Amino acid sequence: MRTSKIRALIRLVEDSGIDELEVTYWGRKVSIRKKASCADNNGHHPQVATRMPDNSIETAIIVGNQSAGGQTAETVKAAVRETAAAKKENLLEIKSPMVGTFYRAPAPDAKPFVAAGDKVSRGQVICIIEAMKLMNEIESEFDGRIAEISAQNAQPVQFGQPLFLIEPL
Repeated sequence: MRTSKIRALIRLVEDSGIDELEVTYWGRKVSIRKKASCADNNGHHPQVATRMPDNSIETAIIVGNQSAGGQTAETVKAAVRETAAAKKENLLEIKSPMVGTFYRAPAPDAKPFVAAGDKVSRGQVICIIEAMKLMNEIESEFDGRIAEISAQNAQPVQFGQPLFLIEPL
């Protein structure tokens, strides 16, 4: 079942007065309950039980996979990842302009250029990417606050890979 359909079912349960909804779709069973539990009414333990973020009501998604060898569990995990990604929609990304090695500081023993929570201004150096033995200073494209540093220090990065998430001020 597609993640959009699972989200629609969650909204249906939250918006209606029902406490539980169970749907069987192509041999896969999806059960959504407002009260989190570890086992269904038959005493069977679910393959996946997840509390969706951002909801004031605890909603448990319980997926039993009868035929597809774990694909349904992956669908639910993808839905959770997409929900987390929706939180980051108002954040701006600074992406790697090249392939190379990401460094947070100008030297191994030096203080990092920026840390999560720091204010940055357009044109401020925020990291270095080493490419072909050249150290390239990467500058902030936005004014804002560092919400997240997505790349790991001294690790390779790819062209277009997100390095930083910036909360605009």
